[in-house]
Amino acid sequence: MKKIYLAFFVSLITLGSAQADILYVADDTNLALRSAANSYAPVLKVLPTGTSVTVVGEQLRNGFIKVHLIDGTDGYIKAKYTKKEPPEQDAKDTANKNLVLLQTEISTLKEQLAKATEAITPGTTLEKSLASERDQLSRELKELKSTAANAVQLKEDHDRLQETVVNSAKELEQLRLDNEMLKKTSDQDWLLYGGALVIIGIFLGFILPKISWRRKSGWDTY
Repeated sequence: MKKIYLAFFVSLITLGSAQADILYVADDTNLALRSAANSYAPVLKVLPTGTSVTVVGEQLRNGFIKVHLIDGTDGYIKAKYTKKEPPEQDAKDTANKNLVLLQTEISTLKEQLAKATEAITPGTTLEKSLASERDQLSRELKELKSTAANAVQLKEDHDRLQETVVNSAKELEQLRLDNEMLKKTSDQDWLLYGGALVIIGIFLGFILPKISWRRKSGWDTY
């Protein structure tokens, strides 16, 4: 839609600035609008008698001129099949020429359809090329699916390994804490044992001399 508006705007500017550059397709002529300035270039449109065109380039040596249509199409036509004044036409003549134009376009479309059908017939070069591209795309799609599956598997393996590492780290930290706790408990036990031995030693230090003295005292009595 934007292209149509732009083409219409350009046409208005061109028409307003250069009325003398407007030409019309001459009587009894359905003129071919070609993509390049030669008779072998592809036909873009077939212009019926009376079609107005705007000249956008100088006439070339081979008789072609570049023109612009109101629908925005640019192309080349033979200048000798144009005139500066619109041709006079009656309704019957116009209908007949339009019918001829439609028949010509139908014939052109049939030829293009026949060529396209022939091009994609099994066994032709185009068909083999398309089949080869299809097989290549199928292989690439299969590889992409395989790569995606491997990527998913690798991610799952990575997540499991990471979870294992985290759990191992937690277990190691717990073992370290348990070891420290056992060490503290052992130190406390040894401290208690040492204190008990000291107390026992002090107790024996007081008791043994008294027992020994009593024994000596008893023996001296006899």
